[in-house]
Amino acid sequence: MRFGRTVYTLLFLVANFTHSASSQQVTGEFKILDQWIVPGGGRWDYLNIDAAGRRLYVTHGDRVDVLDADSGKLVGTIGDLEEVHGVALAQKLNRGYITNGDVDHVIVFDLKTLQRVAEVQTSRDPDAILYDQTTNRVFSFNGKSNNVTVIDASNNTVVGMIPLGGSPAFAVADGNSHIYVSLEHKNVTLELDSKAMTVLKKIPLAPCETPAGLAMDRGTRRLFVGCDNKLLAVLDADAGKVITTLPIGEGNDAVVFEPETNLIFASNADGTMNVFHEDDGDKYPAVQTVATNPRSKTMMVDRKTHHALVPAAEYLPKPDGAERAPVKPGSFRILVIGR
Repeated sequence: MRFGRTVYTLLFLVANFTHSASSQQVTGEFKILDQWIVPGGGRWDYLNIDAAGRRLYVTHGDRVDVLDADSGKLVGTIGDLEEVHGVALAQKLNRGYITNGDVDHVIVFDLKTLQRVAEVQTSRDPDAILYDQTTNRVFSFNGKSNNVTVIDASNNTVVGMIPLGGSPAFAVADGNSHIYVSLEHKNVTLELDSKAMTVLKKIPLAPCETPAGLAMDRGTRRLFVGCDNKLLAVLDADAGKVITTLPIGEGNDAVVFEPETNLIFASNADGTMNVFHEDDGDKYPAVQTVATNPRSKTMMVDRKTHHALVPAAEYLPKPDGAERAPVKPGSFRILVIGR
C-alpha cells in the first residue's frame, strides 16, 4: 500500500514538472535575432528547410537560393527557372522537387550537388508541392488547373491526376496516406487518399474565408488553416469540422506547427506573425504577435533552433500600369525570429 502511494506521488510530481516545463517553453519574447541578406531581387514564395542537413531552400523568382541554415550564407543556387513557387524534400532519396510555375514543370534536383536530374510535366501553374513518404510520391498542386499531378518519386514519372474542383493552396500529409489541401475560393479543406489518388471528404471552413496557410499536429489530428479574413481555423481532421477559430493578421499565406514546443506560427502580409500554444483540451492561448515586415506572408520554422525564418524585402514605388511594386535591389533578406 505504501509502495502504491509512493508511485502515485512520483507520477503526480512528474506530471506537474512536465506541465511546468511545457509552460516555460512558451514564455519569453520573440524578436528578430538576425537578418540574412539574399542576393538579387524579384518575388519569393514558399521556403523549406532540411533541418538535419542544415540547408534552407528559398524560392526567389527565377531561382531557388540555398542557404546554410546556421549562418545564413548562400551555398548554392538552382537557376534558370521561371516563377518558382515551392520546394519539396525527400532526404532519403537525396532528391528535391521544385514547382516551375510559368512553364508547368516540376524540376527534380540532387540535394547534395544541387544539379538537375529530371523535369516532369504537370498541369498548368504548379504551385504548392509536397513529398509523401508513405507512398513515395510527389504531389504538385496546380493552381490554374484545379488539380494535382502525382509523380512516382522512384522514376520521376506521372502516375495520376486528382481533380479538386477548385484552386489549391498549401497542403500537408499526415504520414498515414492522407493529404489535406485547402481550396482558396471554395472555403473548404479536402482530405485526399494519397494511395488511391481520390478525394475522401470536404471539410467546410466557415467562418474562415479564402484559406491559404495550412499545418497539422499529427498527434492530436488537428489542422490549422490560415484564412484571408484574419482567422486561423482549427479543424478536427477525423470528424471533419471546425473546432474553433483564432484571430490573426491579414493576408495569411503560411502556418507552421512545431511539435517540439506545441507552438503554432501564422505569418501574414500585414507585417505580423501570430504565435499560439496548443494546450490540452483544444485550448490555444495567444503567445505573441510579432512585428515582421509588410508582405512577409510566408515562413518556415527550423526545428533544431526553433527559429522562425521569414522572407522580407523593401519595395520601390509601383510604376504606372504595373501589377506589383518592384523589390528594392539588395533588400531581400530572411528574418531570423526567436527568443
